[in-house]
Amino acid sequence: MTRETSRRSFIGQSAALGTAFWVGGQASLKANTSALQSLSAACVGVGGKGGSDTSHIAEQGVAIAGLCDVDGGTLVKKGREFKDAKQFTDYREMLDSLGDKVDIVTVSTPDHNHAAAAIKAMRMGKHVYCQKPLTWSIREARTMQEVAKETGVVTQMGNQGTSENGLREAVEVIRSGAIGDVKEVHIWSNRPVWPQGIGRPEGSDPVPENLNWDAWIGPAPMRPFKKGVYHGFNWRGWADFGTGALGDMACHTTNMPVMALQLWDPVAVTAVRNPGIFEGETFPASSSLLFEFPERDGLAPCNFHWYDGGDLPEDSIISQLPESFQKRIQQQRDGGRKTSGAVLVGSKGLLFSPDDYGAKYYLLPEDNFKDFAKPEQTLPRIPYNGGGDQRQKWEFVQTCKGEYKTGTMSNFAYAGHLTETILVGNLAIRSKEGSRIEWDAKNLKSTNMPGINKFVHREYRDGWSI
Repeated sequence: MTRETSRRSFIGQSAALGTAFWVGGQASLKANTSALQSLSAACVGVGGKGGSDTSHIAEQGVAIAGLCDVDGGTLVKKGREFKDAKQFTDYREMLDSLGDKVDIVTVSTPDHNHAAAAIKAMRMGKHVYCQKPLTWSIREARTMQEVAKETGVVTQMGNQGTSENGLREAVEVIRSGAIGDVKEVHIWSNRPVWPQGIGRPEGSDPVPENLNWDAWIGPAPMRPFKKGVYHGFNWRGWADFGTGALGDMACHTTNMPVMALQLWDPVAVTAVRNPGIFEGETFPASSSLLFEFPERDGLAPCNFHWYDGGDLPEDSIISQLPESFQKRIQQQRDGGRKTSGAVLVGSKGLLFSPDDYGAKYYLLPEDNFKDFAKPEQTLPRIPYNGGGDQRQKWEFVQTCKGEYKTGTMSNFAYAGHLTETILVGNLAIRSKEGSRIEWDAKNLKSTNMPGINKFVHREYRDGWSI
């Protein structure tokens, strides 16, 4: 049996583990002695978050065989860390070139390239770790779920809070009924921390020799290069490339309440305060949204309020938070640093998380929960000590090896559904302020505002289709 044949066989055997969603039970770890457990990876996007994603899977014993980045300077810099890795500026060329030589692909690009890179990799039988939000569009999120299921590969989205014990415990507390029926959720974010509410600049600048601008644009409509405008961190605010404050942070901040309360598939979303997409180019500097969820498996109907860019919940919510946090809110109102937070309003009390990842929580009012006993553990805990990023990479890699039988928690079945739900909010931002979009989640369309459905997906540039 050749190494390539045995590798394919191993991938097929271990892939089924990635589709399991919290089977339960604790992992039984074994020494990594099998040659088939020596996995290799090709990494798409190796600067910024992609740089740490690459290094973190390498820390788990994965050999880095390929590095891809559109920025030649970034590529050379990361190449010093992984001297044996082949270098590419186009992920299509890298995946075609390396083929069966890699088992894992990481995708850490701007949002608009996630689906094209990840779906190509999955269809080649590769396990995929993809940064959040899983996709740029709602339709892409559905397709990612479908392809992951069809191929059976191990998948994980980069919302590392999922791997924190605190988040899993908070989910157990809410599910236990400790705060009663939850009919309101309020989540606010300190994002954006990049330019939004601006139009497209005129003219163009010469494309740097070490930048593959065509590959950076990828599936999106081509536009001229402008120095310091798109390439770099600022792409998040541009509607053709990023998903704004909501897309950037909601896969983190809503993760815990979504998981605990099954907040899937809103029936309607309203842009309560919405300056709209500025000149069709960038998301607004701030916005407030209302998601409506019906009764779900016996859970009470729930309204989820989202705020970004400095917008905050009403004082009736803020006044119930710890005094120390209320002081931070006041400092924000006085022009200070913006805060983030999540409040679940239950019939018996509140659960408040000041942590973007849902890893810390408080039950309020404190006097009502002095004698609170934590519920029985129902979700697995990762048997690995490290930061959230490292814990999530451990969960992913050990599942790829077939050694962690529980499987990845933020697999694409979960992460795709989460991303679908969140991105419906960006449809509301494309509508008029106060417009209530009625949403048919099964068929991915608005039933009362058909004109908005063109933003559920888009046509790709030639050569970049999924």
